[in-house]
Amino acid sequence: MTINCDSIRNKCVNNPEAIVVLIKDYEETIADEKAKNTILEEQIRELKEQNKVLEEKNRELEAQCKQTSRNSSKPPSTDVFIKPKSQRKKGERPVGGQTGHPGHTLEPVENPDKKVPHKVKTCEGCGASLEDVPVIDLERRQVFDIPPQKVVVTEHQAEHKQCPQCGCHNRGKFPYGVEYPVQYGQGLKVLMVYLSVFQLIPYERICEFFSDVFGLSSSKATIAKAIKNCNDNLADYDEIVKQALSRAPVLHVDETGFRVTGDRRWLHVASTALMTWYGHHKIRGKCGTDALQILPDFKGTMVHDFWKAYFQYDCLHAICNVHLLRELTGITENFGQLWSEQMKELTLEIKKEVDSAKLRLCLLSLNQIADFEDRYARIIELGKQENPVTEYVRPVGKRGRKKQSKAKNLLNRFESYPTQILAFMYDFSIPFDNNLVERDIRMTKVQQKISGTFRSEEGADWFCRIRGYISTVRKNDRPVLASIKDAFEGKPFIPEVALEYG
Repeated sequence: MTINCDSIRNKCVNNPEAIVVLIKDYEETIADEKAKNTILEEQIRELKEQNKVLEEKNRELEAQCKQTSRNSSKPPSTDVFIKPKSQRKKGERPVGGQTGHPGHTLEPVENPDKKVPHKVKTCEGCGASLEDVPVIDLERRQVFDIPPQKVVVTEHQAEHKQCPQCGCHNRGKFPYGVEYPVQYGQGLKVLMVYLSVFQLIPYERICEFFSDVFGLSSSKATIAKAIKNCNDNLADYDEIVKQALSRAPVLHVDETGFRVTGDRRWLHVASTALMTWYGHHKIRGKCGTDALQILPDFKGTMVHDFWKAYFQYDCLHAICNVHLLRELTGITENFGQLWSEQMKELTLEIKKEVDSAKLRLCLLSLNQIADFEDRYARIIELGKQENPVTEYVRPVGKRGRKKQSKAKNLLNRFESYPTQILAFMYDFSIPFDNNLVERDIRMTKVQQKISGTFRSEEGADWFCRIRGYISTVRKNDRPVLASIKDAFEGKPFIPEVALEYG
């Protein structure tokens, strides 16, 4: 506000009323200016609040741009611009095979399938005949190879005879599985299932394989029929394994996106060290896992990656620490916080002590556990200091709570679930991570990359059941092709542990 002193002086000379009017005008002007200042101060306060929100969003966006599979839960396939570094620390031993390691190589066999003699007939020096000269030494070299692939056609002939006594017509019985005048044998059907479900080769390329290798002109329908027959013969096996998994003491679970008939569905996996089961559902959460009939009856310890739907089940829980370590790394790198680095170091230290105790066949002492718990709590307090709770004034027209930062969310998880995070420290039967089920689920993502989608729900069901069977077979060190053949013959392999739990 600008005041013209000369103008005021001229108006006020010998004129008291003018003075009163000027004072009143001045007071009104001052009041107006104060009101304007109040408005400006309110606007400045709002702008500061908006600036805080924008700064927080900017930090979040920068953190997202820096996320890789090394410091978050993102898969390695999303690491486009930088190659992620390994979480492993450099060890004392050199890279490669260690001293004393036996290694693996071809070894000669005592009784080869075929022997090819290479005789010495003449002397290279003088040309004399050596036909009748005795052999003084024999040098052997063995070549491991496969013979030319040829399909063997076996004709089964069932005799027909009529009894001369009663006139009854009798016919010889064909072996199990020989049902049609012309058909593929079990060996070829086993190979179709193996190439499709385990090696993830599309139907068209399997047809090309049979044409190139065996000279057979097979069709996609033939492959689909072989897979269906294998699936049908595994129905009883499937129920036994589901019941066994629901009664296992420790169960690993996970889920991932799965496309069926072009629609987004969810592949759910439940597994142990000796059994694997796959199922798919249109819902990711509890409704989907309930429908698969394993988790509702489970009462052991469920190992997972903190998907909230799993916490709705009345059982013990253990959280995958590898996921947490990656997130702690991201908080340290993207937000520069100290508590996350200290918590990561503590978690790895506990794991090292647990691994050492397992080798010594003993448990951690009560003093060790108490010390780790105390340090854990002190790190949580440090995290609270680095992430203070601020008063939140909800903007007009907005609902809900204030969105928290990634660092605060992760800190809350560590504060709320210490027992579940440190479950591996209290009970050595509980693993440090959830890598077992992630290995089981990994190749199904490869299948989706190759084929994109299943063309029917039936096809997805077949894949899940047979893939789970093959995974179980491999975990029990059984021959895969022979086990698939057993399934075709109606006697699939069932692990002993499944019978025990069942």
